[in-house]
Amino acid sequence: MDAINVIFYIAILVMSVVIHEVSHGFAAEYFGDKTSRFAGRLTLNPLKHLDFFGSVFLPLVLVLSHSPFLLGWAKPVPYNPDNLSNKKWGTITVAGAGILANLAVAILFGFIIRLTLNFSSSLSLPEGFYFITSIIVVVNLALGIFNLIPIPPLDGSKILLSFLPESAFAFIRAYEQYSLIILIVFIFFFSAYLTPILAFLFSFFTGLAF
Repeated sequence: MDAINVIFYIAILVMSVVIHEVSHGFAAEYFGDKTSRFAGRLTLNPLKHLDFFGSVFLPLVLVLSHSPFLLGWAKPVPYNPDNLSNKKWGTITVAGAGILANLAVAILFGFIIRLTLNFSSSLSLPEGFYFITSIIVVVNLALGIFNLIPIPPLDGSKILLSFLPESAFAFIRAYEQYSLIILIVFIFFFSAYLTPILAFLFSFFTGLAF
């Protein structure tokens, strides 16, 4: 993969994780918590959200190693669950908002691809159009799928925790101590198992082969 393509991949990933994090903040604000707004994080300015390891280093390593699954993250948007008007469903909504935002972006650009495929001969689209829009769909689907994994601090763990009985909290807290190691191991050794799901959803939304 040449340098220009790497830049495209990482730039799209960065903006996608920013959308993901900002969605968490707006969902928290909807339920009454303005922590993210007071922290200046309800903005699409990527400089406010970048995490060097998750937003730059890890994606670069995955792209250069030809990983089938491009992943990354930004600094988590802060929120205080004690401020939520409904703690259980507020927490679930805040956790799910980022996933839903990424899936919405994927569906939107998947629809654009399908629509333009039917009219491409009359639209005379630029050569790189499908390359860029396909990357947008793939990256946002990957983020949505990846964040459903129940490994802290991913959103899937917060959603799962909201449904577990209080008796399981001690186990979860012990589990969280090793979460970063578990997450890195998962990314480098097991994330490829998510590729069939990604391939199916990409083809379903766009009509293109993965």
